[in-house]
Amino acid sequence: MPCTTMLVGKNASYDGSTMIARNDDSGSGSFTPKKFVSVAPEQQPRHYRSVLSHLELDLPENPLRYTAVPNAVAGKGIWAASGVNEANVAMTATETITSNPRVLGADPLVEYLPPKDGRPEMPGGIGEEDMVCLVLPYIRTAREGVRRLGALLERYGTYEMNGIAFQDRDEIWWLETIGGHHWMARRVPDDCYVVMPNQLGIDRFDMDDALGEQKAYMASTGLKQWMEDYHLDLSLNGVLNPRDAFGSHDDADHVYNTPRAWYMLRTLNPHTRRWDGPQADCTPESDDLPWCMVPERKITVEDVKYVLSSHYQGTPYDPYGAYGDGSQRGKYRTIGINRNDFLAIIQIRPGRDTVEWLSFASNAFSVSVPMYAAVTRTPDYLANTTGAVSTGNYYWCSRLIAAMADASYKKSQFHIEHYQERVAARGHALLNRYDALLAAAPDDAARLALRHQANDEIAAMAEQAGAETLKLVLDELSNGMKNAFSRSDA
Repeated sequence: MPCTTMLVGKNASYDGSTMIARNDDSGSGSFTPKKFVSVAPEQQPRHYRSVLSHLELDLPENPLRYTAVPNAVAGKGIWAASGVNEANVAMTATETITSNPRVLGADPLVEYLPPKDGRPEMPGGIGEEDMVCLVLPYIRTAREGVRRLGALLERYGTYEMNGIAFQDRDEIWWLETIGGHHWMARRVPDDCYVVMPNQLGIDRFDMDDALGEQKAYMASTGLKQWMEDYHLDLSLNGVLNPRDAFGSHDDADHVYNTPRAWYMLRTLNPHTRRWDGPQADCTPESDDLPWCMVPERKITVEDVKYVLSSHYQGTPYDPYGAYGDGSQRGKYRTIGINRNDFLAIIQIRPGRDTVEWLSFASNAFSVSVPMYAAVTRTPDYLANTTGAVSTGNYYWCSRLIAAMADASYKKSQFHIEHYQERVAARGHALLNRYDALLAAAPDDAARLALRHQANDEIAAMAEQAGAETLKLVLDELSNGMKNAFSRSDA
């Protein structure tokens, strides 16, 4: 699926948190209703069957409880997408990435083959549908997540190219699949942030470390020999650039992928390089944009939400904008689009409880609602999504606001900005109040009750703000209709 990921190391964030964030987008011409749930150990399957690839495998006993953002409508599998387990380890999966024919010829993807002419079906490998469910309930550190998923990939393979993030209090790891069975992973430097559109992103890899101490790099068994056998290393200086070796180099990247990375880097490092004009160091079509950078200032949750909601504000490429002569408007695929299904910003905070900031539907018009992660239930407003459109849940309310605001953008944008600022400010205020209560709570049971109470109160606040905003944008849309009339016209 077309998604966008951002990762923030603990020394690059405003409060010492590690943060992983990802937009989950549907394919062209569709969207997928999502919900936010807590999965109890007894709800976790012990024998798993993938809906898409028909792969079957047994899972370990004693899984951990975890949160997830699965599909709300049954049919294509769980797609748990993003969550935090009770060991305070997080995962988001997946960022669909691209490769090249040399890689896919050397290690083909493991695709499902249905029965044909007496031949039994051949299961495929694991994919985005499966990964969170197969990995997150069984890991206690981000490194363990890399190793568990890596072992599954080497054994069962995958039918698609994907990037996956793992996070704990101290570390963030980014894993990219290479062909059907190989993979590599790099630890995000503590003082850096990472931006990832839908293309293989890691631009430097230390194979000696991956084969030795694994301080900052890990890789699949035999990756080095496999690369040598198939002549995949394209470097002239002996420094492996995985993006060159394993990634795509298509013209489509310059419309679909690199512009998103360019805008995020341009926003967070506006003075580090020249991003605009004929003398620009980096353009929306540059193939050598850095995978990670040290930001010019510490990064906040609001910064992450902003860049992952981007429609190229302040540039000639903004489909809503009036910047320039309009000839470049809508030239590149934006980050905040109508096919956004959710955004999860997972913030593992030092000395405080972990929070998941959740946005549903188009990020250009959505808010981020903070939810404490260590819970055994989630508020109905975020959990009761079905396929039926209803203003009584967060997903469909967000979807309706986005549809109406998009159709009346110039008049509705003020209401959207007020809605986003209001929910963010109230969210922070409620977190501050409950953080203090949690710090003073006498035991685990009291803390759990407080987290549930906080999430319920935050959800009620978001529901009220959403209903009020929905009315405002509906009014703007109605007043702009061609057959609208005032009372004096009657």
